[in-house]
Amino acid sequence: MTRKAAVVMAAGLGTRMRSTTVKVLHPVAGRPMVHYPVRMALELGCDPVVVIVGHQRDAVAAYLADAFPNHPVRTAVQAEQKGTAHAVGCAQDALEGFEGDVFILSGDVPTLPLETVKALDATTGDAAVGVIGMRLDDPRAYGRLVRGDDGALARIVEFRDCAPEQRTINEVNAGIYRVDATFLFETLANIDSDNAQGEFYLTDIVQAASEGGRGVATLVLTGDTAEDANGVNDRVDLSEAEARMQARLRTQWMRAGVTLRDPSTTYFADDIEIGVDTVIEPGSTIATGTRIGERCIIGNGCHLTGALIADDVHLKAYTHLEDAQIGPRCIIGPFARLRPGTVLHAGVKIGNFVETKKTVMHAGAKASHLSYLGDATIGAKANIGAGTITCNYDGENKHPTVVGAGAFIGSNTALVAPVTVADGAFVGGGSTITDNVPAGALAIGRGRQKNIEGWVERRERAKEQ
Repeated sequence: MTRKAAVVMAAGLGTRMRSTTVKVLHPVAGRPMVHYPVRMALELGCDPVVVIVGHQRDAVAAYLADAFPNHPVRTAVQAEQKGTAHAVGCAQDALEGFEGDVFILSGDVPTLPLETVKALDATTGDAAVGVIGMRLDDPRAYGRLVRGDDGALARIVEFRDCAPEQRTINEVNAGIYRVDATFLFETLANIDSDNAQGEFYLTDIVQAASEGGRGVATLVLTGDTAEDANGVNDRVDLSEAEARMQARLRTQWMRAGVTLRDPSTTYFADDIEIGVDTVIEPGSTIATGTRIGERCIIGNGCHLTGALIADDVHLKAYTHLEDAQIGPRCIIGPFARLRPGTVLHAGVKIGNFVETKKTVMHAGAKASHLSYLGDATIGAKANIGAGTITCNYDGENKHPTVVGAGAFIGSNTALVAPVTVADGAFVGGGSTITDNVPAGALAIGRGRQKNIEGWVERRERAKEQ
């Protein structure tokens, strides 16, 4: 079997993005654009995968190391921007001794399907060069595919170098190739920069293969498949890539058994998981790292990031979860916010306008309304009354609050941490609790009520004087 390697072009400045972030790190469906061609190369069986970095090289390399640990992904530096051929040439040392086929992919083409590159591989066969082209109604400034009298691809002419009649050609270069490694590096050594931009063009390998009888194969994409090969140059292109990716993900999840009430308003990250028979209502975002179990209901306007959600969970409208773990049969919201470190065991109920942070609630516990629980452990079947807060921060340090199993916390209670309310204890509404409450005790921490008879009448008379 022929060995495979890949070179991913990711060194460009991306000036049209008008951003302080290098272009290939701008996200599409929650992942930086460069993630997709690198993942594709690994799925193709490429070893190694060489990413050409330049602008903000350390940031790109750091992302790749984090996203693809223990994979044959390495970087090569293009210190000066001298053109696409020069960029690929920077991978030569990383591919020293490699014999086989090299896939050349673009770090700013996030929506190209794996199946398309597999088709390129099959189409190229024994040819030295295989090229993906696009047939576009508006070919813009893409390089044109110029064919010979026999209809075979003879060369690719960059837009700035095109004659007027060549600019009318609607078959253009997508910048995706499969090239024999030996031919590639022998040819790169002889490419010059005698062109309108004074750069070393990778596209010159096509003419070299054609004239040398080495064989050139072309896979031309049309319609929606052509759009999938579009590169991202500015924020408009980025939005279009996001739209294509979202359409693909929505279709994927619906076909996998997930109901989307209004697919066009539901947004997905690329790395999520959703179980069958889950229903997602309009306006929800299922962001990076989220795992949703089976038969869940995700209400209108929910936003989930890094959430781990078990089966049969109901998230009511406008619930926000961030790095929270939700056990089976929990009911949460509406308008609840569960922050990092929240862990809910089975059958927990979190109601409207409740916020949690680094809080564990054991099975059957409830916090039904208008409460803040931070750095807390809530025992099984404990009830947290409306308006309860854990006062966990003393201005310098965070302190824990423990509420035991079956305990009852009355409404509008302040639990001043560190403090423990033991199993089965009761706290009267409106209390400020600063000391531990023993098991089975009733704690009341509030000023004694005093009624002053006739006070209103005397105040009114005083106003008249």
